[in-house]
Amino acid sequence: MFKKFIRRPVLSIVISLIIVFLGILSLVKLPVTQFPSISPPKVNITAEYPGANNELLIKSVVIPMERALNGIPGMKYMTSDAGNDGEASIQVVFDLGTDPNVAAINVQNHISSAINKLPPLVVREGVKITREEPNMLMYINLYSDDPKANQKFLFNFADINLLSELKRVKGVGEADILGTREYAMRVWLKPDRMTAYNISADEVMEALNSQSLEASPGKTGESSGKRSQSFEYILKYPGRYSNEKDYGNIILKSNPNGEFVRLKDVADVEFGSSMYDIYSTLNGKPSAAVTIKQSYGSNASDVIKNVKSLMADLEKNNFPKGMHYEISYDVSRFLDASIEKVIHTLFEAFILVAIVVFLFLGDWRSTLIPTIAVPVSLIGTFAIMSAFGITLNLISLFALVMAIGIVVDDAIVVIEAVHAKMEEKHLSPLKATEEAMHEISGAIIAITLVMASVFIPVAFMSGPVGVFYRQFSITMVSSIILSGVVALTLTPALCALILKNNHGKEKKKTPVTRFLDGFNNIFTVGAGKYHNFLNRVVTKKMITLPLLLLFCIGTFFLSNKLPTGFIPSEDQGMIYAIIQTPPGSTLERTNQIALQLQKASEDIDGVSSVSSLAGYEILTEGTGSNSGTCLINLKSWEDRKESATEV
Repeated sequence: MFKKFIRRPVLSIVISLIIVFLGILSLVKLPVTQFPSISPPKVNITAEYPGANNELLIKSVVIPMERALNGIPGMKYMTSDAGNDGEASIQVVFDLGTDPNVAAINVQNHISSAINKLPPLVVREGVKITREEPNMLMYINLYSDDPKANQKFLFNFADINLLSELKRVKGVGEADILGTREYAMRVWLKPDRMTAYNISADEVMEALNSQSLEASPGKTGESSGKRSQSFEYILKYPGRYSNEKDYGNIILKSNPNGEFVRLKDVADVEFGSSMYDIYSTLNGKPSAAVTIKQSYGSNASDVIKNVKSLMADLEKNNFPKGMHYEISYDVSRFLDASIEKVIHTLFEAFILVAIVVFLFLGDWRSTLIPTIAVPVSLIGTFAIMSAFGITLNLISLFALVMAIGIVVDDAIVVIEAVHAKMEEKHLSPLKATEEAMHEISGAIIAITLVMASVFIPVAFMSGPVGVFYRQFSITMVSSIILSGVVALTLTPALCALILKNNHGKEKKKTPVTRFLDGFNNIFTVGAGKYHNFLNRVVTKKMITLPLLLLFCIGTFFLSNKLPTGFIPSEDQGMIYAIIQTPPGSTLERTNQIALQLQKASEDIDGVSSVSSLAGYEILTEGTGSNSGTCLINLKSWEDRKESATEV
């Protein structure tokens, strides 16, 4: 059967080219992530109830929605949170493997049955349902050199001109500005004046709704089909008020004498923000903090590259004078550095394997064959990774590094067998290859299946650990099976084409042959000494067995003392400082502490920039007047000597 591949080398080469071609196509499309995604699908429900405290939110909003959510297919559990800022959120976690799109639709259907049970103000504000995207991909600060550009202006500039552009970038799942600083007309009521005029807050709300509104007055003089009109006019209404003066002149109460009580008589009206919930600064300057999360299955590196390109274009063409941006957090910094190190290790391992093969085979023709065969197996693995939905991450790349030493074995077995036949029977490379493959083809299949069976059980592990290491297992098994296919097709064809029967012929004395002869002599002497040592030791069980037992005991105790962890902590070029002030602290007090920490961090060697947030904890994405975060962005690894822990 395998003589066809030896007699027709073009067939073998075409098969290998197809494998390489499919692998390269898959490699281009493979998503790039740091680690495999092990978090289950999540759906977030957010509701706003302006002016409500956490107790009211729990009773009137959270409990009705939680009761409606029970019974969703695939739901694992749900958690809820309600703050004193009038915002409540519920996070529904589903089983691993659940389609996040189907989960979001199921949540939407169940929430719709509870809408009529929610307060009217909550229904008016709307209930927002979103898929929980992976962790934050980028953190962008928008700031200005102009001292007049406050946080309100920066927020609304980003909201109007920046956010919509970012959401259109392919692969961006969510783009959001931290805080709620949209332009709004603030009405500060004066209780003493309202008491004097006998006016309630409800009357003020009613007056605002009835006098500041959008209306469609229609037309006058429109044809009726009965009598012709001279002119037809389209009536226009100015719509909602847009300045402080118009709002201040809203009439709250009147009497028959023609006297009016206007809004400006009982309140102060100013143009400001809808809420003052979060303070964001960058190196002491006000900023608008934009967070970006990627969509499921997208390529993190491509998304970040596209976002950076968009931001550079916007800064050049759309930003006003003095406005700039800074990417304070970027996953690709650590991701690219880590993958670059792994790829560097991959090439080093490949070169070392080639050197070792050359040392032991002593022939550049024999070394060339595994050097060609191994990349075919590794590149073809990318096609199988794509078929199984595996991402290009540190775990799958680590599997490829390990696979180099395994997949080269099949090629070496074939080459050694061909050399043995040429040396023993003085056959031509073609005849030697045919005879060798007739004898060892079954052994190659057995080796491939045995090696694959070692890693296959790992793919069936359950839980987060199983998801994490399943990609490692599939990558290893794929490369091993492909190496077996290559060893039965391409490697024999290359042996018949490339090898020469130089056995029994005197080799030319060159520096390389002298070095190889010296290496072989040293290796032979070392192997002989090791053989003699084994002959003396293997019969003395009273020495070997206690040593083996001692070694096992030492391994057991050392393994118990070593620190354990799911993923090793690494220097990712970013430090998160969580701020917690005493309960009941105001937002301004928390912001003052955050600014003090920011100022102290800026003077530390190795720190590039510091972003501070008051009223928001970025790790849990929770809000509160007594919580805050400082994002300390470190310099590049090449520009600093200290690690993140030392900083």
